[in-house]
Amino acid sequence: MSKAAVIIPARWASTRFPGKPLHLLAGKPLVQHVWERASRARGVDSVIIATDDMRIAEAAFSFGAEVALTSPKCVSGTDRCAEVAARLKGISHVINVQGDEPLIDPALISRLARTLALEPKLEMVTAAVPFGAEEDPTNPNAVKVVLNRDSNALYFSRSLIPFPRDGGAFPFLRHLGIYGYNTKFLLQFVKWRTGKLEAAESLEQLRALENGATIRVLSTKSASIGVDTPSDALAAEALLSKPSSSARKKR
Repeated sequence: MSKAAVIIPARWASTRFPGKPLHLLAGKPLVQHVWERASRARGVDSVIIATDDMRIAEAAFSFGAEVALTSPKCVSGTDRCAEVAARLKGISHVINVQGDEPLIDPALISRLARTLALEPKLEMVTAAVPFGAEEDPTNPNAVKVVLNRDSNALYFSRSLIPFPRDGGAFPFLRHLGIYGYNTKFLLQFVKWRTGKLEAAESLEQLRALENGATIRVLSTKSASIGVDTPSDALAAEALLSKPSSSARKKR
């Protein structure tokens, strides 16, 4: 039987924003917003905050979250997820929801979980959204993805892909940093060495492609805001404070 766990990796030592998971947004720690939204997703059996910092763990306990303490040696959020997944019993799939996505759509999490449940042999799934009219696809911080006809990823890049040689508009897709994994695949993924493509682009998902894995990409119109800096936090708080945000929470 398919069972999915959402794991939210959260670390204190962010270079650009130390203590980010506990930064207050609309009166709640950032990571609590992520946890609350993930907890509303359907098709998910547990939601776990994974951290190596007791300040984050104690805060998470205070608002009722399940917490898994992880090694401070974890290099990435994926490593943190894998460490927790290795301890879980009966969990066939893991959804990695970044701890700095306070506006993550529960319905998107549900779609990833449902896709993995319906396709037991699928190794990995993620999501992408069309670039908005005001967004710049040449921005290297906005990761692009190109797909084959089966909606599987061909490549991810910080560069513009594909390159529109003759000019004109192209429906570029911006990758969203949410991932679902077959648990066995996740445990194998973190054992692979960093490849040349991953090192060049600094994109961890390229490790999967370099090793021949299939990454399904779900198209969505739901593009949440990631909080990387204090200014991002102000923008996210403004959106959380809007009545429309409250309405979405009740869906």
